Amino acid sequence: MLTAFQGVKSYPRGVTTNSNSGIEDYSVYYPVFKAMEENGLVLNLHGEVPSDPEQNISILNAEKHFLKHLRQLALDFPNLRIVLEHATTSEAIETVISLPDNVACTITAHHLWLTIDTVAPQPHHFCKPLAKEPKDRAALQNAIKSGSPKFFLGSDSAPHPTSSKSPAIMEQSEPSPCAAGVYTSPILVPLVATLLESFGALDKLEGYVSTNGRTFYGVSPKAGDQLKLRRVTDGAKVPGLIKGAEGIEVVPFWAGKALGWEIV
Repeated sequence: MLTAFQGVKSYPRGVTTNSNSGIEDYSVYYPVFKAMEENGLVLNLHGEVPSDPEQNISILNAEKHFLKHLRQLALDFPNLRIVLEHATTSEAIETVISLPDNVACTITAHHLWLTIDTVAPQPHHFCKPLAKEPKDRAALQNAIKSGSPKFFLGSDSAPHPTSSKSPAIMEQSEPSPCAAGVYTSPILVPLVATLLESFGALDKLEGYVSTNGRTFYGVSPKAGDQLKLRRVTDGAKVPGLIKGAEGIEVVPFWAGKALGWEIV
């Protein structure tokens, strides 16, 4: 589908929520990618491949196996702007750095904090791509600290209701799978500021949140359209539950934790 920034999002088959009819063979879509290249559209890639037990491919290494497709697409379409979305591995960061400037990468706020150890016991931390090892999280943080314009924020925020994140077990029925995704939208920018400050990258906040992505997409800022933050030492904790219309309840990311920044 076309986004507000004239980009097309690609999902491989079965790698995330509602992607059962996703892409299996990128070569089939080469005429589409060529047309996108000629018309200045951006190709946004969910960077995983489907799990395959015979090839030992699982959600733990699906991103690493996808990188060969990213390299091939960058080679075959040197003028197509490509965004590897929500990277989670050190290998993905290294690959994006090695490719030309038409290839960029988004990093989510939650992947700057999560590791597999914080996902395993908590269904509200479960997302795809799955958070990986501490070394991978460090690579994401270092990519932002570098100030490279190739890396910018992508929220990948998903407000799955609690009924989808912790499905009830019904008598004589199989439990439903846990929905993949975390909800960061209500706290996103203060969360990012808090996280960047924690690993010494607060000076990269504007580039990561705004400038780098705008530049890559070719979107000019609106005059007077600014967001200002202020530091707080006794900020309110993130609510444990957000209630929406029709009784829907969502657990936000960082529930119960205090943020170090707030929007003025």
